[in-house]
Amino acid sequence: MSAIPYMATEVPEVLVQRQTRSGRIAMTLAVLALIGVAAMPWWASTGTIRSILVLCCYIAVAQMWNLLAGYAGLVSVGQHAFMGAAGYALFVLAQTYGINPFVAVFLSLLVPAALAMPIYLLLHRLDGPYFSIGTWVVAEVFRLTASNLPLVNSGAGMSLRVMKDYSAFERNVAMSLLCAGMLLVTLGGSYWLLRSRFGLALIAMRDNPVAAASQGVNVVKLRFLIYVASAVGCGLAGAIYFMAQLRITPGSAFDPMWANVAISIVMVGGIGSIEGVLIGSLIFFIADRWFGKYGATYFVVLGLMTLLVALYARTGIWGLISKRWDAPWFPIRRKLVDPNR
Repeated sequence: MSAIPYMATEVPEVLVQRQTRSGRIAMTLAVLALIGVAAMPWWASTGTIRSILVLCCYIAVAQMWNLLAGYAGLVSVGQHAFMGAAGYALFVLAQTYGINPFVAVFLSLLVPAALAMPIYLLLHRLDGPYFSIGTWVVAEVFRLTASNLPLVNSGAGMSLRVMKDYSAFERNVAMSLLCAGMLLVTLGGSYWLLRSRFGLALIAMRDNPVAAASQGVNVVKLRFLIYVASAVGCGLAGAIYFMAQLRITPGSAFDPMWANVAISIVMVGGIGSIEGVLIGSLIFFIADRWFGKYGATYFVVLGLMTLLVALYARTGIWGLISKRWDAPWFPIRRKLVDPNR
């Protein structure tokens, strides 16, 4: 039996391309936008700062929901529970215990992180709509608890009176820096995560959780980490939002409107993409400012628009754009290119 001679094959050199021209342009614009948000007290009025703060909260909450549903496959309708929990923690720390309110923002994030761990362990065995209903029930339990807890003044709510110790300019500077930091953590952190090896696991898990698990991806652990990270991100948005409002009540803290906002933004903009979150947030923000005065009619129209997008354009507006122009703003794909070309 003759042996087959071994013939060495030359493996061509290739480069892994992770950045694109559109990505570099978008990154430059994103840095300039962050600088602009941080510098708002020097160029924007107080009313404009409050409006941009709300937009930043929309972006942060929507991106956390996008990370949760678009990659981890966990469709939650109760993330506002963590917004309210962090908001109340901020008020208790600052108003009751006298901690600097701007320091209390960061300390308050320990509360949603600590709550998210046992909640996920309780809910992770539920699947599909049962998980979604479970998250909504948890948010309602939080609301009822706050309504009957003397520490947070029960249903009467709390006011952040300590903020009167700071001038309007000092408050605007602090809120602007917090908004810029929130965007950096939620958007920048998500982008960094998706470009890391965990991002590869998330993308694999999004496409097929069973196949990802068969290739060694720890789906349960990864979903747990994403759920906790999403809770912390929503908590940060809640703490900043209610600090700007200077008042919190059980009804406002655990308002399911935030879940509706996040779902609408992500579905319209494009689930599973940071670009979709930005587009959807701008659309929702503009629509809310222009048509919010129509009350219930506005929400009916918004719901119908979300439904139509879900039925006829499941990839959202960004999905339609990316099919026509391959120019991602936040590229996460890896592309092999020939260095000799």
